[in-house]
Amino acid sequence: MPEVDRSLAPAKLTRSFRVTGRRDDGYHLIEAEMVALDFADELEFSEGDGLEIVDQIGWVGLGAAEPVLLDVPTRENLVVRALELAGRTAHVRLMKRIPPGAGLGGGSADAAATLRWAGVGDPMLASRLGADVPFCLSGGHAIVRGVGEIVQALAPVEMTVLLFTPSFGVPTAAVYKAFDEVGAPERGASRNDLERAALVVEPRLGRFRDLFAELAGRRPTLAGSGATWFLECDPRGASAMANSLSAAIVSEGLRAVVEVAHAAA
Repeated sequence: MPEVDRSLAPAKLTRSFRVTGRRDDGYHLIEAEMVALDFADELEFSEGDGLEIVDQIGWVGLGAAEPVLLDVPTRENLVVRALELAGRTAHVRLMKRIPPGAGLGGGSADAAATLRWAGVGDPMLASRLGADVPFCLSGGHAIVRGVGEIVQALAPVEMTVLLFTPSFGVPTAAVYKAFDEVGAPERGASRNDLERAALVVEPRLGRFRDLFAELAGRRPTLAGSGATWFLECDPRGASAMANSLSAAIVSEGLRAVVEVAHAAA
């Protein structure tokens, strides 16, 4: 039986996000606080070649005739690109729990897990695959600056979050383009400078935000460029709030992922 190496790819939560400038090449400079979560994809590496994606995304309110897994590429997947960058080959079985296009760094986490398996730990090299990959490579709790390549570790944090991800993704490039046109929200309106732009790109986000706010009694924050809304909450009430949100999704005829997650140990 072929030997299999298993690796977790934890989601990243962007607790706060500021755009601090823009380089001449068009890349935006950021300052963000990020935390790795215990909500994760899982990868299995074995001898061979190719990528197999297994859907394990826990949709709530899913209609039987609707597709489950959002568009996850195989040929241009970040796992494939990470293997190429590392100069390695493997057959990879990827169990997806983190919805794509959610702003939780699912693809970046998968790439980082692949680099770790391949013995690559250079954040500058990892940044070639995307701005979130260097943080996902190190994990933990950190301030991330530059175009994602500067990762300053912070002390571990204990936190419980409720994640609410609609059944559609939000393209990051389109959100940054909209940000250049509309700018950031007013200071104090959001902890995420991309939130206003994401709502321009995908107005349906507003319905999910408002439903979440109504049930929780306070306004959620958008994770990264979207589409996940999140609230940090008391762990004692998190499961009850998640159940209420799931029931509301069903009654509203919507489809989403509801997940209680914690800062990774």
